[in-house]
Amino acid sequence: MSSTGLFISFEGIDGAGKSSHIQAVSDAFRAHGRAVVQTREPGGTALAEKLREMVLHDAMDPLCEALLVFAARRDHLVQVIEPALARGDVVLCDRFTDATFAYQGGGRGFDTQVLSQLERWVQALPDHSLRQPDLTLWFSLNPQVAAQRLATARVPDRFESQPLAFFQHVHDAYAMRAQADPKRFALIEADAPMDTVRQSVWRVMNARGYWPAPIA
Repeated sequence: MSSTGLFISFEGIDGAGKSSHIQAVSDAFRAHGRAVVQTREPGGTALAEKLREMVLHDAMDPLCEALLVFAARRDHLVQVIEPALARGDVVLCDRFTDATFAYQGGGRGFDTQVLSQLERWVQALPDHSLRQPDLTLWFSLNPQVAAQRLATARVPDRFESQPLAFFQHVHDAYAMRAQADPKRFALIEADAPMDTVRQSVWRVMNARGYWPAPIA
């Protein structure tokens, strides 16, 4: 197993079930001797969690929303993600910048050129490249199915309470991000039993060489 840091993000619309698989992936990496940091966005630090609560529950315009999301991301990168990668840890993140382009860009219809500029500022590395995940698992699900799953799940936040058309735009924006960066993205069809979805995740991990053998 490599001792270099590894950054994997889990993406998908609300209700796609991605969060259910993060712990299993974490357990598998630990079974292979890797140190794992599980985190989420917005969130992951004390400051970012405060900003998360604002983004999810307080009324604001799309620009303010985008700025808060990227402010949370910057603190998350500086305080958690970059130090973990420097140690050689595996970072498993429930959403990252693709979600911003999907929700704020696709769902809200906010200017993606502005989002791209914020991305360049916030995620810049010393060599002038951008910090992006090594792998993004995109749990793709029909927005109608996702809405049915969320109907009885919990009290919806500002995003979960949006109409179906909003989630269709979010889904389409994820598809565009995946098309633009196919080497980073792995499509996981989420409209299947959990065990079937889990097997799809395992196949991706094995194909990438992240685990030397399947975990039963």
